[in-house]
Amino acid sequence: MENPDLEAERGRRLLEESAEIVLVLDDDDRVIVASRRARETLDGLVLGERVPPDLLQPEPWRPRRVLLEVDGRRESLVWLREPGDLAAYEELRAGFTAAVSHELRTPLARLLALLETASLPSVKIDELLEQGKAEVEQIRELIDDVLFLSELETDRAVVSLTSTRAAPIVREVLDGFSENAIRAGITLGAELDEEADVPLRPRMLRVVIGNLAENAIRYAGDGATFSMRVSRDGDETVITAADDGVGVSDEDLRRLFERFYRSDRARASRGTGLGLAIVKHIVTSAGGRVEALSAPGHGLEIRIAFPA
Repeated sequence: MENPDLEAERGRRLLEESAEIVLVLDDDDRVIVASRRARETLDGLVLGERVPPDLLQPEPWRPRRVLLEVDGRRESLVWLREPGDLAAYEELRAGFTAAVSHELRTPLARLLALLETASLPSVKIDELLEQGKAEVEQIRELIDDVLFLSELETDRAVVSLTSTRAAPIVREVLDGFSENAIRAGITLGAELDEEADVPLRPRMLRVVIGNLAENAIRYAGDGATFSMRVSRDGDETVITAADDGVGVSDEDLRRLFERFYRSDRARASRGTGLGLAIVKHIVTSAGGRVEALSAPGHGLEIRIAFPA
């Protein structure tokens, strides 16, 4: 049986480090414990004293209370939500839904046009079928990316919980893109520290490297070189993905990691606009940071750093 003191300490730390506003109240609504965010957010909160009454009203904090009994004492576990949190979430959700709908509408419209064309006399059915397959593939890719992003957001544990040697994964992924790179006129290269680890599951690292490579193959331009570098810099492991292609503008650079954002030049491609957003979400969920550097005509560099 587990040590009760250890179990109690684990529970205390879990509550203390919660990103939410959480309170434990006694039967008279006096504050027994408060999470760090609760102490930093709520004015008038004093341990051992009654919680300010307005915090327990339906608005604006929308409290959710769970009754407990601990060693014969009645207590309450109370979650509070900051005013505006729900509205901001709903706005984000509505915007994301609208963006997905818009991105699906374009290939669906093209597919419908192809089907209508197929009924005309003297059409080349084989060519129409190939075009139709390409549209269906783009729809499938978009749906896969949306579902994957949803998986990341609902369970961050799928991202890390382990450490992975980076070099073998980078080689594996770049090898898989070799034919696509040749067709696009892109030269692939790598400079790898064989001992460098990153705090990602192998699957997540493959997604990061794959999305970076695919972005370069699609947008760097014919004749460009794309290189992946993995190195250790002090107490960090750094992954650098750089090409010497056409680069992006300052405006595009600021929005590069936004969901569904694509520059005017990129809109002609069949990308989903989610690749770099997924990269950023994976990296930040694992405690890393990501930044993009570019100048038009001088290529794009994406730099990822993880604490060692």
